[in-house]
Amino acid sequence: MNVVYLDNNATTRPAPEVIAAMMPMYEEYYGNPSSVHRFGQRARQAIDEAREQLAALVGASAGELTFTGGGTEAVNTAVRGILATRSPRRRIVVSAVEHSATRELCRQLAREGAEIVTLEVDPAGRLDLDELKAALSDEVALVSLMWANNETGVLFPVREIAAMCREKKVPFHCDGTQAVGKIPVNIADLGIDAMSLASHKFHGPKGVGSLFARRGLRVRPLIIGGPQEHSRRGGTENVPGIVGMGKAAELAKIALPEMDRVRAMRDRLESAILRTIPEARVNGSVDARLPNTTNIGFPRLEAEAILLLLSEQGICASAGAACSSGSLEPSHVLKAMKIDPKIAHGAIRFSLSRYTTEAEIDRALAVLPGVIDRLRAVLPAGV
Repeated sequence: MNVVYLDNNATTRPAPEVIAAMMPMYEEYYGNPSSVHRFGQRARQAIDEAREQLAALVGASAGELTFTGGGTEAVNTAVRGILATRSPRRRIVVSAVEHSATRELCRQLAREGAEIVTLEVDPAGRLDLDELKAALSDEVALVSLMWANNETGVLFPVREIAAMCREKKVPFHCDGTQAVGKIPVNIADLGIDAMSLASHKFHGPKGVGSLFARRGLRVRPLIIGGPQEHSRRGGTENVPGIVGMGKAAELAKIALPEMDRVRAMRDRLESAILRTIPEARVNGSVDARLPNTTNIGFPRLEAEAILLLLSEQGICASAGAACSSGSLEPSHVLKAMKIDPKIAHGAIRFSLSRYTTEAEIDRALAVLPGVIDRLRAVLPAGV
C-alpha cells in the first residue's frame, strides 16, 4: 500500500540530497571537529559550512547560530538561558497555545519559583496584542511566543511583538520551529532576540536543531562540558546531523517559491472536505496561517477513530501535536481557542510538504468521506 503522508508538521521526509550529504561524514570524514589534525578539521569545516547555509535561510549572521540536539533543546536553552541572566526578574510571558517544549518547561520553571503569565487567544487562535502590551512590565524577564502554531498553522505577528518587546527592553524568544522552511524568514529584519528551530521540520534529519541568539544577548549555556559551539553548548557535535541540517536549509531556501503550490493543494483539500462532508469546519484563522496546514473538526466524532481508519488505508494525518499523541483529550490549543468540545474531539490536522502530490490529495479526498460516513453510522441515536 502506498502511503499518503499528510503529517508534515510532525516531521518531514529527509530530502535525498540531505541523506547524500550526511553519508560521507559517517563513512569518510568521521574525525572529531575539536581535533587539531587535518582529518578533524575537515569535520570542523563541514560544520562551518552548514552554519553559513542555515544563516542564509533565516537571515542571520553565522556567528549568532548555535547547533543543538533539536528544537526542544533550543527552546530550553533560550528560555532557561535568558532567564538565568535576568535576575531578579522571574516573570515569563507565554501564550496559551505554545508547543509542549515551552509549556512543560514553564510548568517546571514555575515549580522552581518563576512566575508564568499566559496570554489567551481568540476563537481563531489569534493573539491579543493589547493583552501583551499590558503584560510587559519591568518585572518581565522574557517573552517566549511561537511564530506558527503546530496544530492550526495560525501565525502570530512576530514583527509587532518584537517591536513591543524592544520598546520595553524585554528579550523576545520566538519559537520558529514550524515557520522556518515554510514561509520567508529574515531574523535581522524582524528584530527578534532569539529563535529556536528544528531540522526535521524542513526535510533535514531528526536530532539536530539550532538557536539563534542576537549578538550581545546574554544566554547562559544549558549543557556544560566543553568548548564546543563557542562554549555555548558542550559536547562533541553531531557532525552528520549538522551537515544534513545545513543542506536542508540550502534546499529550503531554493524551494520557498514551491510553497505557493503547496498552499494551492492545501486549499483544494480543505475546500473539497468542507464541500463534501456536512458540518466539517476549519479550526483557526484562514487569513494568517502557514501555507501547508489545515485543522478540520468533524463534530461528534473522535479524532483517534478517524485517524485509525485513515491509517488502515495508508493515509497519515494527526490529531494535533505528535508529542501528545495517545491522549484522548482535545488538544490544549483547541481548548484555549474555546472550540466546542464536540468539534475539538474530532479535529484532524492535515499538513503538507513540497513532496506532497496532487494524486495524494485526490487519494485523501476519495477516502475521507467514507471514513466519516462509517463512523457517523455507528453513532448512538440522538447524538
